Amino acid sequence: MVRVPLRSPHFLRAAGATVRRRLRACLDSGGSSRAATVTRSLRRLTRRSPARPAPAATLDGDASRHSYTSTVGLIAVVLVGAWLGLLIVGGVRAPVGPMDTRMALRPSLTGGTEVNVSPLGSLELRSHIAPIRLDVDIDQLNPERSQALVKHPERISGLQDEISRDISTGTLDLAWRSCVAVVSGSCALGLAVYRRPRRALAAGGLALALLATSGGMAYATWNPKSVLEPKFSGLLNSAPSVVGSARSIVTDFDIYQQELARLVTNVTKLYDATSTLPTYQPDPTTVRVLHVSCIHLNPAAWHIIESLVEQYEIDVIIDTGDTMDHGSAAENSFLDPVSHLGAPYVWVRGNHDSATTQKSMEQRENVHVLDNGKAVRVAGLRIVGTGDPQFTPDRSVIPEGDPAERQAGRELAASIRLLKAAGRPVDIAVSHNPVLMEQTDGTVPLALAGHIHRRTNRILSGGTRLMTQGSTGGGGLRAVDDDKPDPVEASVLYLDRDTHRLQAWDEITLGGLGLSKAEVSRQLPEEKAPGASPSPSE
Repeated sequence: MVRVPLRSPHFLRAAGATVRRRLRACLDSGGSSRAATVTRSLRRLTRRSPARPAPAATLDGDASRHSYTSTVGLIAVVLVGAWLGLLIVGGVRAPVGPMDTRMALRPSLTGGTEVNVSPLGSLELRSHIAPIRLDVDIDQLNPERSQALVKHPERISGLQDEISRDISTGTLDLAWRSCVAVVSGSCALGLAVYRRPRRALAAGGLALALLATSGGMAYATWNPKSVLEPKFSGLLNSAPSVVGSARSIVTDFDIYQQELARLVTNVTKLYDATSTLPTYQPDPTTVRVLHVSCIHLNPAAWHIIESLVEQYEIDVIIDTGDTMDHGSAAENSFLDPVSHLGAPYVWVRGNHDSATTQKSMEQRENVHVLDNGKAVRVAGLRIVGTGDPQFTPDRSVIPEGDPAERQAGRELAASIRLLKAAGRPVDIAVSHNPVLMEQTDGTVPLALAGHIHRRTNRILSGGTRLMTQGSTGGGGLRAVDDDKPDPVEASVLYLDRDTHRLQAWDEITLGGLGLSKAEVSRQLPEEKAPGASPSPSE
């Protein structure tokens, strides 16, 4: 015999079926009184047997999903409302010296500061890491304040202090306006979505807390070094004037506002020019080296190099090879402009340059060809180099690969040691393949290479800085066959005229094969960063 609990679902189903059968029988037999009795019994059974409640786990899961959805919805309302508030209300117009500017906070994944100096281009500063970015748009040069500077030139000496005060005032004004903007936007959107004032106020409070947290992150990650390493995108011929002198930026990094004021002052000088942009005046205490590589028969590269030499007042050009594609004698006429670029040209053979190419280079004026550890002294710098031991276009010779490069590198390192022992220390070592240059680690402070068509910069284990240049020819004429041409890359290195140590460098990247726009990024060695100890003397 099986016992069924009275409250079990099986019992309830069976009882319900029995009651229905008896009720049907009573109705068929006309027994209304009995039917009423059964009906009353069914009602009593229903009251005594309430519906079985849902399992507790199911209720908890529904509540958890509802809470999660509600939280995600509130966060979405806060973020969208804060963004709309900043977009509509969050900007302020502020005078900065003789400039009229507009400052605004914008949501961002990377943070930082962007100074738009239209139509010249824009400056990007890695000033902080937070989900907000500071945008500064320089609208125009104010005529009244500009004329006041022209009539009273003595005020120019105090222009940086004035700009610093203006920036501080504008930043404070922007801060409280941004608070009002994000709270208003989040509350308004919360009220529209939830239609409950309490939820709207909760959205506004959360938005204010989010802005305060973002401001705290920006303050905690504030990087004064960012003004020393600006990234400029815009017209190539205005880049040196906007970025400024490498020497002055390296040595004067005490106060962030002063350096930012220095950048704005440079822009002011550009706007004040009536006919042409002012000539770039490089600091006389630096030697400027233009590093190019991998031209690969692209004639546009000569125009690019000539323009950079003129704009940056380059003292010496160093080419780390692969000027040719096949190294044939028919290609030698391509080298004709090399003697008329406006600066001495130091060259080493690449794996696409033949002995015929090297001989043609040696016969040209103002060109210094380095090979087999030969050293030259140009612009006060002692430069040593060697050509690539392999000529890969020659299919009759099996390439030896990295072992040949390492052997040539060890021979070059031995030559550098001999020069140092003779009292003639080397400032820069040059070759084409970075594998070869790795063998000179510890013998020279700076080594330059190319070959890989990609710009890299690293400190080797022995302390030598190895800088590998991208393709100044944009990968050569074959690059135009691609949907998007490879970038044209070159670098301007600033070395101290007395110690011959690297002070800073500008990484120059041109989009495709054009000359109209450029991206210039100022970089500093680690020992030149604020707070770093000076590099040890040799």
